[in-house]
Amino acid sequence: MPSQVTLDADLRIDVEIPGRSRVSGTLTGAGTHLELRLSDPFLFAGRGDTATVNHLAETLARSGLSVTVVAPSGPLVTLGVARTHWWQRRVTGSRHIRIERGAGLWSLARGRARASAARALPSSDLVPPGTLLPLLPTLRRRAPGAGTTHDPGGGGNPRLIMAPREDPWPGDVQGVFALRGEVTTIGSDPAADVRLPGLQPQHAVVRRDERDEYVVHRLCRPGDLLVNGAPVDDALLRTATRLQLGDWTMSFYREEYADHGRPYGGRAGGEIGHQRPQPARPGQPAEWTA
Repeated sequence: MPSQVTLDADLRIDVEIPGRSRVSGTLTGAGTHLELRLSDPFLFAGRGDTATVNHLAETLARSGLSVTVVAPSGPLVTLGVARTHWWQRRVTGSRHIRIERGAGLWSLARGRARASAARALPSSDLVPPGTLLPLLPTLRRRAPGAGTTHDPGGGGNPRLIMAPREDPWPGDVQGVFALRGEVTTIGSDPAADVRLPGLQPQHAVVRRDERDEYVVHRLCRPGDLLVNGAPVDDALLRTATRLQLGDWTMSFYREEYADHGRPYGGRAGGEIGHQRPQPARPGQPAEWTA
């Protein structure tokens, strides 16, 4: 029984084979039937393309789809029909190709007579090879190294990276401030870990909490610390979180395997897939599972 497949197509086609004529056309339709209009469909009528066309017709039939090939003179053939008359199978070599009556049959016979015997369609040589046997080497294995986000405390190179200038010059280097300790202070005070002119002496502080998460806390006036454009008193930092402090803008970054908002490096099931929970970090209660 054919599988239930439906399509919506509105494509422009241009095929150019070196040393031969150029063919243009359109593929349109909706549902289970499409129409392929070509300026010269006989380019693909050579005997070398018979096997490829027959295989295409069989594949379309299995999917419940059909494509009618139309020349400037009218419809020629329909690929993907469930079954054709015995005499048509003798002509086409396939029970899934129907020759359209009248002008279509005459045009097809005339075009087949003048078609080159050389192949115009790509052969199966271009199909990627199948998986080599045995399959065992291709089975999923546990990745070496950090397979979860349970990195040692402070791992993943947590850092703040300054945003580039609005008019960057060649050779400009963005400032990078590593978050090495438990507490990183930001302000204009000479003793600040991240010293930025124009800020309040004690503007903000980034702390690594007991869950090995990095959190920014406001020490300045309300509204002078923005996280992703919103004023906050404190906020949990994730990779690409944007901080605005006065005239300065910077972003937080940490390698995926240690960013606890992305279990298993954020790749289990894809970016929008279900992220299966991790076991609890060593020495920490289960409710702290990332």
